[in-house]
Amino acid sequence: MNAAGLLTEWIAHLRDERRFAAHSVEAYGRDVGAFLGFLQSHLGGEATLSDLGALEPRDLRAYLAHRRQGEQALSDRSISRALAAIRGFFRYLERRHGLTNARLSLVRGPRLKRSLPRPVSESAARSLIQEAEADAPQEWTGARDAALVTLLYAAGLRISEALALTGADRPLPEALRVHGKGGKERLVPMLPAARDAVERYAALCPYALTGDAPLFRAARGGPFSARMAQAVLADLRGRLGLPSSATPHALRHAFATHLLAHGADLRAIQELLGHESLSTTQGYTSVEAQKILQAHRRAHPRA
Repeated sequence: MNAAGLLTEWIAHLRDERRFAAHSVEAYGRDVGAFLGFLQSHLGGEATLSDLGALEPRDLRAYLAHRRQGEQALSDRSISRALAAIRGFFRYLERRHGLTNARLSLVRGPRLKRSLPRPVSESAARSLIQEAEADAPQEWTGARDAALVTLLYAAGLRISEALALTGADRPLPEALRVHGKGGKERLVPMLPAARDAVERYAALCPYALTGDAPLFRAARGGPFSARMAQAVLADLRGRLGLPSSATPHALRHAFATHLLAHGADLRAIQELLGHESLSTTQGYTSVEAQKILQAHRRAHPRA
């Protein structure tokens, strides 16, 4: 089988069997597709399964060096992501087609500085919710924006998870079953404030929020998209003078960070967020430690 067929097969595996999110499938396909395109010119023809098995570390390093050049040069983080995608592709080839190429594991990606989550503060989260309704063009869109912001902060949902809710999900139960990354399910408690905010929006919304129809609607009745939600947060943070880091995902970070600050167990937060690895959740402990150090430096007379 040639490289193009193998790539198509792997993408179908990620989409249909691993249940990866659509944007993740697209990103993985783009990264590995670019690698296979490079190999076509590097090897003088389209790569086959045996060609992939015969690749040397220098071939992979040549590709990574190629991606660092030109006007569209990739950052260290993008290089690391591309390398992870290529490794995932080769693991699939090993399982499904018996291809073994342990030599490629010798290639190391750039060492990345781990970035800390950037949550909004408790007061900023409250202000975002209040501001959402303060100056909306229509009452129902203001209620929609407030309901969405409340849901992201009160339940720690990803924006894709919140926008995937349908009319059948309301009224929201005390524990909502959420379908996260990879199709994994988790139960997330719903605070009365979030449930009430959604019901207030539903009562004002001029469109029927029933059945499989999207719960959150755009002004003309279509699905409310992640790009629209990002635009709403950009407008709100501009009005409140908040930094550019105040995004929909920052509300999810705030959910976890504020729970941790008020004594929640790290393992419980992992379950609430749907993190596969506890090490991912442990990043929030660094945020809290950083706040303590900053407070000490500001307040200690010998700092």
